[in-house]
Amino acid sequence: MIFSELFATRLPRVAASVVAATLASCVALVAAVSPVAPAAARAAAAASAPSCLTSGLVIWLNDEAGGGTAGSVYYKLEFTNLSGRMCTLLGYPGVSPVNLRGSGVGGGASREVIHKPHLVTLANGSTASAVLRIVDAGALPSCAPVTAAGLRVYPPGQTRAKVVPFPFQACSRAGKSDLIVGALAPGGA
Repeated sequence: MIFSELFATRLPRVAASVVAATLASCVALVAAVSPVAPAAARAAAAASAPSCLTSGLVIWLNDEAGGGTAGSVYYKLEFTNLSGRMCTLLGYPGVSPVNLRGSGVGGGASREVIHKPHLVTLANGSTASAVLRIVDAGALPSCAPVTAAGLRVYPPGQTRAKVVPFPFQACSRAGKSDLIVGALAPGGA
């Protein structure tokens, strides 16, 4: 094969391979240093993360965040992910008062629907919270207040609950409640 034939047939293919490899390396480098790439990767991971299971969450009441208004006290109901993997929560937790035996007292919490629920993605060790409002049971008509021993809490979309110890005055009549809970939001204590 003479030099002109080599130049005409093989050299363009070799040059094209070198250009393609160089271009691929440049694209990979730009993706690696671009702030959009990690954000897109996190968004994709969050979208594919499973729902948080009750067994992987520590549920607790942050009573330091409590504030009051006429006849109500507000607390943060916290959900800390200790499952060892990323997971998601969407919606409202189920909350109801319980006595020392774990039996329900009165009715479950109603929902505060001012804020629309959004998907909350929790990395391992991260916390989401929902505002819990406890209305003064003594101020509610036909409530028959009793001291509850705690709260039975169901994470959104779950059928298993955890009991959070927290004594407070609760309505004892069936269907009556002095609890109002908001949707889960990112962040915690």
